[in-house]
Amino acid sequence: MKQKFTASIWQEDEWFIAQCVEVDVASQGKTEDEALENLREALELHFTPPVATLAPQIRSVEIEVKAA
Repeated sequence: MKQKFTASIWQEDEWFIAQCVEVDVASQGKTEDEALENLREALELHFTPPVATLAPQIRSVEIEVKAA
């Protein structure tokens, strides 16, 4: 499924910054096109479901909480 996102692009020194307006994801590049391509890749990674290579361990943690 394809979905369109809006990118805000600005220049900081020698770098162009591309930030997605709808999702808190940003990237950079030496040109506007490179920044947009890097943002596209960052968004694809952001929406890729995680795949665990090792099963996580679940543990309990006990702490003392003082009343305020």
